[in-house]
Amino acid sequence: MGLIATGATDIGRKRKTNQDSFYLSLEKKLFIVADGMGGHNGGDIASQMAVKVMPEYLYQNLTMDPPLLLNASIKESNRSIKNFGETHPELIGMGTTIVSFYFRGQNIYVGNVGDSRAYLINNKKIFQLTRDHSLVQEKLNYGVYTREQAALDPQKNVLVRTVGFEEDVEADVFTYKVVKNDIFLCCSDGLHGKVSDEDMVYIINKLIPDPAVATQEVADKVIETLINLANENGGQDNITAILIIAQ
Repeated sequence: MGLIATGATDIGRKRKTNQDSFYLSLEKKLFIVADGMGGHNGGDIASQMAVKVMPEYLYQNLTMDPPLLLNASIKESNRSIKNFGETHPELIGMGTTIVSFYFRGQNIYVGNVGDSRAYLINNKKIFQLTRDHSLVQEKLNYGVYTREQAALDPQKNVLVRTVGFEEDVEADVFTYKVVKNDIFLCCSDGLHGKVSDEDMVYIINKLIPDPAVATQEVADKVIETLINLANENGGQDNITAILIIAQ
């Protein structure tokens, strides 16, 4: 089964710097989006370290079971970022989200920490594969209010789990058997916070009516359109996304 993949990042309309980073390797079948946070250059450094350390660790330990490997590579990123911050006082408290896709055999392994998300588009329908590690999601888990009410919560950007802030972190790791014509999307909250799931799947289905014959140019157009819409809807945050089509 072949893959088409594309990714892009955009500073948005309100931020002075872009603290998002992404990694895309069709050869290694590894894809990562990281959304950094922290004062000054902290977020930039944290997300850049994440997309550097995680692939390095993963490629050096390919004999490990894939779910354990994905979790361990995120833990290694956490240690590296935490240690770097502690030796640079101006960077203490920096961190990043991570959402990642790793394809091996017939499966895709999805790992995440924070509120960057992974989606599956299958048979014209969209499914969120990850669950945010946020205060709002915790409230949703306990039935405090609905998803519609959650969107209005002033604490919707407060995270309860990040990479690089604590001594250790556990990633959520999911396994999914890939089916031909599956489409996968991972993105920072700069996209999913400004473009609804309904609009995402509408754009993807409109531009990719048949994934079996989709081209690289079409995949690029999807990402461009999604990022443009996020900016049109305010663009308050950096925007990063990766799209993958299984053919």
